[in-house]
Amino acid sequence: MISHFLVDTDLDAETYRALLLRARELKALQKAGTPHRTLDGKVLAMIFEKSSTRTRVSFETGIFQLGGTGLHLSTRDSQLGRGEPVADTARALSEMVDCIMIRTFAQTSVEQLAEHATVPVINGLTDSYHPCQLLADMQTWFDNRGDISGARAAWIGDANNVCNSWMLVAKLLGFELHIGCPPGFCPDDEILAQCGSAVTVHQDPRAAIENADLVTTDVFSSMGQEDEAAQRLSAFRGYQVDTELMNGASGDALFLHCLPAHRGEEVSADVIDGPQSVVWEQAGNRLHAQKALMEHLVRTF
Repeated sequence: MISHFLVDTDLDAETYRALLLRARELKALQKAGTPHRTLDGKVLAMIFEKSSTRTRVSFETGIFQLGGTGLHLSTRDSQLGRGEPVADTARALSEMVDCIMIRTFAQTSVEQLAEHATVPVINGLTDSYHPCQLLADMQTWFDNRGDISGARAAWIGDANNVCNSWMLVAKLLGFELHIGCPPGFCPDDEILAQCGSAVTVHQDPRAAIENADLVTTDVFSSMGQEDEAAQRLSAFRGYQVDTELMNGASGDALFLHCLPAHRGEEVSADVIDGPQSVVWEQAGNRLHAQKALMEHLVRTF
């Protein structure tokens, strides 16, 4: 049976924690300069329908460090851009590569790719979920604080794709997630229903952040929402994670941001560049967490 990673809950809690432990091991090997070519000769196809910095660099570097090769495919230089069905792309690539990562818009595109592929498929981001980001976020917490079970996390801002993944992982790993968002920008009811008591939604960001052990946010306008930027800035007035708001969290709370960040909008410069911020470690952990993920999927296959 082929294992895919299309949404966070494609991994059970035990496997998720095991991947975080393996990611820490791989990070130590990389830092020590110790070769770890566990996927020697394997090929990763990377399909980008959305632009990327961290996703491309982390996957391409990761498969290289594991001994394999990464192939970058954009809609400009592949048949997908000329209307080839996703199913046909999946079948053709499966004959030539060992794993496929796709960063796209619709979750259905990822699901169709996985349905017709005969190699593992990884969701590198969709408008619905960003499960690879959450692996890195969880690795950052686990490396700094240990297991997250029982902790209290706060998400401040738009309940977007990254927030959806935070919600699912809160339920999966057993921590509280408090979301602070204005009306009209709250989580999807269907996803919220899956999470039960693990997730609480507040309109007041101060209520969401109260006594939080971890605080995270994202841009108020994601890719494809640029024409809504002015409206969203107005709607999110008062939701910036600044020093005053952070003071409501626990004194040693970690600050995370999936990047890119807009200083002065969703976060103030003194917070993202301050002593509680671990965003650069978090960004680097995309590499290590995804290496552990690729190992797991390709070896399982």
